Amino acid sequence: MPDTRAQAGVEQLREHFPASSGSSAQVVLHDDRALDPELLSATVTEISRLDHVVSAIPRISADGRTALIYTRYDIPTTDPAIYKDIAPLEDATRAIRNAGVQVEYGGELPGTVTPIEGHGELIGVVVALALLVIAFASVLAAGLPVLTAVMGLAVGSSLVVVLAGLVDVSGMTPTVATMVGLGVGIDYALLLVTRHIEGLRTGLTPVDAAARATATAGRSVVGAGLTVLVSLLGLKLAKLPTFDAFGVATALAVVAVMLASLTLVPAFSAKAGYRLLPRKERNQVANSASSTSSATASAQIEVTGRRLSENTLAARWARRVSRRPLAWAALALIILIALATPALEMRTWPQNDADAPTSSTLRRANDLVADAFGPGANGPLTIVIDREVVTDPEINSLHDRLATYPGVAGTTPVTQSPDGRLAIWDIEATTAPGETATNDLLDELRTEVLPSGVEMTGYVPILADISDMLAQRLWIVIGFVVLVSVLLLTVLLRAPVVAVKAALMNLLSIGAAYGVMTLVFQHGWGLSLLGLDHTVAVSSWVPILMFAVLFGLSMDYEVFLLSAVREDWLETGDARGSVVRGLASTARVISIAAAIMVAVFLGFATESNVVVKMVGVGMAVAIALDATLVRMVLVPATMTLLGRWNWWTPGRSSANRGDAVAVEQPGEALGRDREVPLLK
Repeated sequence: MPDTRAQAGVEQLREHFPASSGSSAQVVLHDDRALDPELLSATVTEISRLDHVVSAIPRISADGRTALIYTRYDIPTTDPAIYKDIAPLEDATRAIRNAGVQVEYGGELPGTVTPIEGHGELIGVVVALALLVIAFASVLAAGLPVLTAVMGLAVGSSLVVVLAGLVDVSGMTPTVATMVGLGVGIDYALLLVTRHIEGLRTGLTPVDAAARATATAGRSVVGAGLTVLVSLLGLKLAKLPTFDAFGVATALAVVAVMLASLTLVPAFSAKAGYRLLPRKERNQVANSASSTSSATASAQIEVTGRRLSENTLAARWARRVSRRPLAWAALALIILIALATPALEMRTWPQNDADAPTSSTLRRANDLVADAFGPGANGPLTIVIDREVVTDPEINSLHDRLATYPGVAGTTPVTQSPDGRLAIWDIEATTAPGETATNDLLDELRTEVLPSGVEMTGYVPILADISDMLAQRLWIVIGFVVLVSVLLLTVLLRAPVVAVKAALMNLLSIGAAYGVMTLVFQHGWGLSLLGLDHTVAVSSWVPILMFAVLFGLSMDYEVFLLSAVREDWLETGDARGSVVRGLASTARVISIAAAIMVAVFLGFATESNVVVKMVGVGMAVAIALDATLVRMVLVPATMTLLGRWNWWTPGRSSANRGDAVAVEQPGEALGRDREVPLLK
């Protein structure tokens, strides 16, 4: 946590009191009757003998039934010596556990963190496969996108393992990378397979169909992948090493699945031949291909695709929206703004032990400590004083004042570092670490009570500084991601108005997702369906992480849709009709892709880890809103209203038209775009 007050206190401890600057763990013992003093003493001795343990200090509740053994290590949490599990602590407490005493573990050791079971991936894959079977009516065609995504993800996951050997990587990083990689991998492969099957149905041979799908849909995949990668760059601006790892790991997964889609899908598609089609179509299509030249078939694709798309449900819907665009746009905006409004009350706080499910030892340890010693005992605040700056009388006076300060439940005696440079003690709040009152107390002490030369550190101050820093950096990340994405989309589509409008719509859908998350987790709407028994604050990690990922994913669908609209506009010059036909030709693949991604994200929402639940729910809601209200209502409505203004380009000539704006003319890029349509 660079450049924070809590980190400054940690650095002082590392320099002058190394034994107290490592990680810590809490061993909580509880029995229905008073604990056996001899057995408790033996347990403390066993814990003290463990490698890297510098102290194990017991604290007994007033009724003698609960003991908290505060265990401190001389190495950080990320050190491999203690990272893997809590087996040594379990061995040290085996005797007292065998005597019938309840033993729970809390604190910072990763072995105590709520596990990520991994069934989210399985649920997502199964649901995605079922949706694809329904869409393609062919098991082989349905399995190809899933197989490609899984193979690409295997490579991406291997790269994440390599990354973890080079830098510290959060335990949630592989899960988030898998979530995003699996979703976009299936989407990218789906787009290519869909375009390949379209080619087969219009008379192309399997090899020609694969080549044409890669030359057209492959461009969309590259453009969409670039928007995701650009968005992930924004995580760097959060200035937290954890987010650096998040961004790099997720980018590795996206690159791997993108390359897998561009190489494996055409290879497998060409090899599969006509078996990608439903059984009843195979012979008819194969016979048609043998009598049709590739050039003729390629020309037929445009005509046939446009004729078929004009009579689909999506086309009829697009025409309905285009007839009353202002009313439909207003309706979509009202719904999105209403959903986004609760986000104004969003309270963020990093993951807290009290937020874990009751099945977690973290949660049980937290509850036992709160019941026996008070909620503040789960998150003591450590006072660190430089004795060269603050005199001993001032230290004693501050200690006495804090002991009776409103909101403080108690303090420990003052101790000194071995070199005598630091004075150190802990205070406990009367409220739990994750409560607003605790954060308010921390801010009040820092701004009004603690003099210069005094820092407050520990787990709770670190979490508070994380929350404050991320809240401030969120706007910088948003500004960077939006600006760069708009520039990239402008280059890809050569339409700055469309690019700016797309960014604004993405902000609306993400804001609505924030609002839904606030309603679910902070206000408890449907929370029991997620396996949580009480409301929780939104994790401080989630808003920035969600924004960077979702903005890129939303741009994926924008690229898919607007490329089709732009191509039709260049060929026909019909501003309103191109919106209808573009939406009609892409609605099916975008809807299927969005449904798959929603299924993948909701699969991860079934995990026990609360942060993973939040990411899964928030991203599923955002994608669902983006594929429905935004893509099916707001985009066609606003594009119909803007008409030719959609394709305004600064500096372009508008000769012979007398227009007030420069608009790219139909046919200007027709020859080039007919051959290889831009991002079709």
